[in-house]
Amino acid sequence: MSIDQALAKTRGGFFARLFGRGEEKLTAEWLDSLEEALLRADLSVSLVDPLMAQLRDLLTTGEVKSVEKALAAVRETLVAAVAGDVRLRGEGERPRVILVVGVNGSGKTTTAAKLAKRLKDSGERPLLAAADTFRAAATLQLERWAERVDVPVVSGKPDGDPAAVVFDAVNAANARGNTTVIADTAGRLHTKGQLMDELGKIVRVTGRARAGAPDEVLLVLDGTAGQNAIQQARQFTATAAVTGLVVTKLDGTAKGGAVFAIAHELKLPVKLLGVGEKADDLVPMDPTAFVNALLPMPR
Repeated sequence: MSIDQALAKTRGGFFARLFGRGEEKLTAEWLDSLEEALLRADLSVSLVDPLMAQLRDLLTTGEVKSVEKALAAVRETLVAAVAGDVRLRGEGERPRVILVVGVNGSGKTTTAAKLAKRLKDSGERPLLAAADTFRAAATLQLERWAERVDVPVVSGKPDGDPAAVVFDAVNAANARGNTTVIADTAGRLHTKGQLMDELGKIVRVTGRARAGAPDEVLLVLDGTAGQNAIQQARQFTATAAVTGLVVTKLDGTAKGGAVFAIAHELKLPVKLLGVGEKADDLVPMDPTAFVNALLPMPR
């Protein structure tokens, strides 16, 4: 699924009604409707308020008189909000180590497997690590995904040490010539201190397996979770030095604007987007394509 297809619900909601009015001349009433649409799509107030203040000033001074020019200013602001280096870190390291973290239900395990497929399709030799040893179902889920995308996986014993699984996976990658280790860590609530401490241990032990690792800590966030996703991210960042974000479930929400809120509030790059349930439905963030899919030019 493409970014454009994934944002169909968001685009087809409040924005469709806004653009369907067919207005060309910019008015205060149109700006009020735009503000409502942006907020209902889950963009943050801290991003929308200064943007709308700027547009209202431009309307008052007469510098912007058309809906088309107003939308151009909106697009520029939104592209800047999600612009960043979407490349995965550690490309020259062997093996590169990527930790995938997040709460249960965010799409974390499937994201790890889909990322492995992306890397495999690009010519790499990825290895998955099932470091969620607290839930047998989680290990089984990753093993099934690994079989589905034809990528090897290292698993631990039930209730075993998750950090040891990642350590073993890095050593296995060295022995087998795998280029990247992708570790699916235990889903944990950001409010549970003990579990967050254990995530810190995984990070430390990974560094012993290969100096400088992990290269990337990807936090998977449910795109429908709104402000709760931002609170999760702040706590994960404090514990595991998150380097990039993956926003999932964008195909199932009319509030795709949450991506902008998350990126703006956290000042972290959104590197990947989950746009569907298929193995190929994990795509790199393209800020311009994302904004154009959300805010198409009115006809």
